[in-house]
Amino acid sequence: MITAMLLGAGCGLGLWALLVWAAPPRPPLGAVLARLRRPPEPPPILPPDRGGWAASAGRRLTPALKALGLPGTGVRRDLAVMGRDVDTHLAEKASLTILGLLAPPVFVLLLALVGASLDPVLPVLLVFGCAALGFLAPDLRVRADARRRRADFRHALSAYLDLVVVSLAGGAGADGALTDAATVGHGWAFTQLRHALDLARLTRVPPATALARLGAEIGSRDLTELAASLSLAGTEGARTRASLAARAKSLRTHLLTDTDAQARAATERLGLPWGLLFLGFLIFLGYPALHQILTGL
Repeated sequence: MITAMLLGAGCGLGLWALLVWAAPPRPPLGAVLARLRRPPEPPPILPPDRGGWAASAGRRLTPALKALGLPGTGVRRDLAVMGRDVDTHLAEKASLTILGLLAPPVFVLLLALVGASLDPVLPVLLVFGCAALGFLAPDLRVRADARRRRADFRHALSAYLDLVVVSLAGGAGADGALTDAATVGHGWAFTQLRHALDLARLTRVPPATALARLGAEIGSRDLTELAASLSLAGTEGARTRASLAARAKSLRTHLLTDTDAQARAATERLGLPWGLLFLGFLIFLGYPALHQILTGL
């Protein structure tokens, strides 16, 4: 009885989500007027991605998820790093959650049609487990991808600082050195740096402001500190080249330290497989002798 009630609740939740997708509720008039009166925000530096079939299928459910306060601040920052739109991410969460709610009952129904049967508790666990997995899978994927992209950005930023220092040593100004160094490199990090500097030139804002904004969007503390150093050099006459050279050296030291820590962690993780392999080898050698002793008694 309880199993049937839980399965019915899961199916009802999935059907309610489909109904909201087919006929989404209209926003209140106050929210629409507040949105019209809100001053326009500057366009983001990172271009958004519109996603695939899952985003297209669940786009009608994004207002309901936004009303719940999703996604969080950390997920929004990870989405900015990956260049993905918030609505696209929420649409994928909605689509995968609905798929997780409806797939287990359909599977159980197909088994019932062919005459097979399952433990009554297993379908319930499958419904909630698949729904939770579909709801959390986009967040986990974008978090892992953003972590790798931030690590790549740190390496690119170290090379970018070296290029800026070389350009400053050649007699270029601070703004010209930043632009020239960004045009030399390739890859995602240098593309975003060029885009930020071009946007600063078109909107007539200091390059340090655009770099600070890019650092805030991707969650890069190193880039934010670099922008603060450039602002300090522009307003208080600090030695720009020496400051950037010291920051590049510090960043390389941090990168070497992180790489060494990751290598040590990987070496420590290898201890468990080696221990299990040694234990299996001992069992393989000792089992025949132990079997002979036990059967000979």
